[in-house]
Amino acid sequence: MMKTIDGFNFAGKRALIRVDFNVPLNKEFQITDDSRMRAAVPTIEKILRDGGSVILMSHLGRPKEGPEDKFSLRHLVDHLAKLTGAPVKFADDCIGQSAVELSASLKPGEILLLENLRYYKEETKGDEAFAQKLASLADAYVNDAFGTAHRAHASTTIVAKFASHKMFGYLMERELSSIDKVLKDTQKPYTAIIGGAKVSSKIEIINNLMDKADDLIIGGGMMFTFIKAMGGKVGSSLVEDDFLQTAREIMAKAEAKGVKLHIPADAVIADKFDNDAARKMVKADAIEDGWMGLDIGTESIEALAQVIENSKTVLWNGPMGVFEMSNFAAGTKSIADSLVKATQKGAFTLVGGGDSVAAINQLGLAEKVSYVSTGGGALLEYMEGKVLPGVAAINE
Repeated sequence: MMKTIDGFNFAGKRALIRVDFNVPLNKEFQITDDSRMRAAVPTIEKILRDGGSVILMSHLGRPKEGPEDKFSLRHLVDHLAKLTGAPVKFADDCIGQSAVELSASLKPGEILLLENLRYYKEETKGDEAFAQKLASLADAYVNDAFGTAHRAHASTTIVAKFASHKMFGYLMERELSSIDKVLKDTQKPYTAIIGGAKVSSKIEIINNLMDKADDLIIGGGMMFTFIKAMGGKVGSSLVEDDFLQTAREIMAKAEAKGVKLHIPADAVIADKFDNDAARKMVKADAIEDGWMGLDIGTESIEALAQVIENSKTVLWNGPMGVFEMSNFAAGTKSIADSLVKATQKGAFTLVGGGDSVAAINQLGLAEKVSYVSTGGGALLEYMEGKVLPGVAAINE
């Protein structure tokens, strides 16, 4: 059983919540995508409803040399008040005098947002004294930042040592239970779609999925490493020559374990890396010199749609082509459409990893799949079978 905020009454208590408010800001310091902030609202609301108060801590960007206005969380205060409907106070230092005084005088129903944790080098170093100062601001510690759970930082892991009560927030709980549905208690047939540019960054995930998936779809730039490994001609498509042998080993392993490996049979190719390049559709293993594959072709789209739509569990990590360019986005869009259809038929569908999440949001289909993960690196490490320090710190 996961230790979550459901099992705790926050009446009269201050909860220190690690959230992931690392949101994109434009030049006017307006938030261009607030999905990470919205994701934290249910946890905040539960604590305030109990009669507790909330202290929020997060990092924003990567400040190198201490405080810098463009990395200040004060830019988020007004929007946070709008999202929660609660009064929001701001401490201009996460462990300094203002944080201590404001947290001590916090009343039930109020929110205190602390300044950027990464203004201190101690945060990323996992410094114990720094973590202890954070913990001393509150009566309970709640980790609701899945996106940083793979880092053993002061606020994500070490702080739990000094907390008298520690637990997961709703977002963290939903992330872990959703990902477990594609890693542990999966319904068959189970299809994993792994795309993106490079095989090297996905080897561990592919190996971990070999014991779980029935169908494994390889797409994106990494498909050309597999095609070349089988003796195909890939022109000037992206290939990792150092990983040809790895690709052969993956294919052999899939065969030995009875996993059906799907490598796209055709591709949309271009004579340069440009949306306006000349383009044509060819067999994916017969690309002439000077041409590069930038998307999967229609034959592949149709074949993969059938596999996905007949699945009970689908994991999608990584695009099929260069979806940022409209002329090479059809493959990625078709995968998203197939996921929606599978979901409508009752499948559990999970989308994770920066590019796939960007694609599903761009297509406006995020609400039509079962779950869209908020964690990039954390999701990848969890899918590789690694223990996440931020999760272990609460479970221990």
